[in-house]
Amino acid sequence: MSNYLMELAALMAIFSFAIVSPGADLAMVMRQSLVHGRRAAIFTSFGVGTSLMFHVTYTILGLGLIISKSILLFNIVKWLGVAYLLYIGVQSLRAGKMSLAVAEGPADKAQSALKAFGLGFAANALNPKPVFFFLSIFSTVVSVETPTAVKFGYGLVMASCLIAWFVGVSFFLTTPKMRAAFERAGQWIDRTSGLVFIALGLKLAVQRAN
Repeated sequence: MSNYLMELAALMAIFSFAIVSPGADLAMVMRQSLVHGRRAAIFTSFGVGTSLMFHVTYTILGLGLIISKSILLFNIVKWLGVAYLLYIGVQSLRAGKMSLAVAEGPADKAQSALKAFGLGFAANALNPKPVFFFLSIFSTVVSVETPTAVKFGYGLVMASCLIAWFVGVSFFLTTPKMRAAFERAGQWIDRTSGLVFIALGLKLAVQRAN
């Protein structure tokens, strides 16, 4: 049991840096918070966390190794991710003036829970970086003798921490003071997030399988 706790502690020490680092997931949750409100952002956060379990699952089952060794499969995942990031980036740039004052009223109703969840899931699932991230840390930190059930337990802990982090971001960005401050920024919120998504998509486009 102590060996498993040490493995989990080592995993979380590495994963904690990945949680807070800027990326497509954070950009998505921030935009959801500011444009569609707290409820939508929370569902998006759960989508991101659920997608993380998707990555953990195929890594544990060995599919991560297959994708990392297959240029074709890597490129399929990569270009799907590029297309998705560019699409939401362009949509953000084309969006009109936002009204955050009603973020938990009519704006929430404009986006269903399923769509909000799906946005978070897709933002994470269509990113090939987790393939290499989880493959590398599980190969390095987790013993091959660790039972599969325990490995899935590690994944659940990481997914829970990721969800908690983004839910915290969602609450912080939807407090009255923060909402008022961002509302004054108007369309620049959408324009900035749109440029971020496009930049992430272009960065992903030039990434190569190692």
